[in-house]
Amino acid sequence: MLIARATLLDGAGVDIRVAEQITAVEQTLAPLPGEQVYDAAGRTVIPGLHDHHVHLLSAAAALRSARVGPAEVRNRAELARVLATAHVGADGWVRAVGYHEAAAGRLDRDVLDEVSPPVPVRVQHRSGVLWTLNSAGLARVGMVDHPDGRLRSADRSWSDTLQRNDTGLAEVSARLSGFGVTGVTDATPDLEVGDIVRLLESHRTRGVRQRIHCLAPGKRILHDLDLDLDELTAWICERHADGAPVAVHCVTAAQLVITLSALRATGTHPKDRIEHASVVPDESLAALAESGVTVVTQPNFVAERGDQYLADVPAAEHHELWRVASLVQAGVPIALSTDMPFGAGDPWATVRAAVHRVTGNGTVLGADERIAAPEALSMFFGTGEDPLRRRAVAPGQPGDLAVLAPPADEAVETLASDMVAATVIAGEVVFERG
Repeated sequence: MLIARATLLDGAGVDIRVAEQITAVEQTLAPLPGEQVYDAAGRTVIPGLHDHHVHLLSAAAALRSARVGPAEVRNRAELARVLATAHVGADGWVRAVGYHEAAAGRLDRDVLDEVSPPVPVRVQHRSGVLWTLNSAGLARVGMVDHPDGRLRSADRSWSDTLQRNDTGLAEVSARLSGFGVTGVTDATPDLEVGDIVRLLESHRTRGVRQRIHCLAPGKRILHDLDLDLDELTAWICERHADGAPVAVHCVTAAQLVITLSALRATGTHPKDRIEHASVVPDESLAALAESGVTVVTQPNFVAERGDQYLADVPAAEHHELWRVASLVQAGVPIALSTDMPFGAGDPWATVRAAVHRVTGNGTVLGADERIAAPEALSMFFGTGEDPLRRRAVAPGQPGDLAVLAPPADEAVETLASDMVAATVIAGEVVFERG
């Protein structure tokens, strides 16, 4: 197709010929016989955004799940009300997501039995790493004698008993297209070959329009209660021996320290990643930079959860949360993502948070971690295979583009998802607003 009368971020007016790759960018291009023409009418064209850390199947399931986070639930009575009116899926389960202890305290099977309807119920913590099941749910997965019903998401001994359902993937994809997202990296740690094949087949058959890259089986979630340096080091060595990188989920200072220690012992692969880096203590900055490992982080949580951080985290540690600017200044390679569905999934909101660092109640959290809008936006210009490869609107680049309604001098300052006028993937318009 030909995108006519486009404006680049530098203000240049061009025509763009695009298929699987961009084949020509010139001041004027004549349409070829039979070629589809999209008139950008002076709008700004940028590389399509790549969200570097999402969970597609969880996002699809979340569409049919009750929300029970602090924004929806403030006590056990309200939790009971939400669960009582929640949709019961075709598999017989009530599925609820986004829970945090600030909503109604610590959940276990006994508490959940008190507040849930008499059907199998499972509630996911907003971190994504923990589920709590009621007694009916534990019976359904063959764990009737489990002491507290708190089960890790990555434990396939129970999760494999659940019915797999891809319903909702097309809806998730359409939402991403509306944000100008043309590619995603699925960071789910327990995807097996069949899961990956199913996702790639969904892309091939156009259920999911975005290009898909999967971190599994090289993604690893750590838990503070059972951190084992020797075991983690052995796992990284095994992956590296096969010529493969690792991606390690680090949401606490302890997890980051143990990961950096393991990587010092093993050496690094050029594509090794640390996911989240939610907390980076001052004393870990130099070691993180020295490792050369790419950090994929989500400053959107400053906006989405910042007020809870202000209440729960000592003030002296606030500057260590969801760092961006200090990592850049230290020379740490960085890419951004949303962590959909555990984050809201809007990359423009992530960019806004990186620029402004404002919590929901309007408090600036980590002012020194703010970065400029063009730099933040460019952290979504990587690819699944190489999040640091900043794509451009140029011949030979992937044919994945977003058309923005504001003029070029306003585009990267507006930072609103509704300014995406059209999204192009592999030379085809997959979304057009209005």
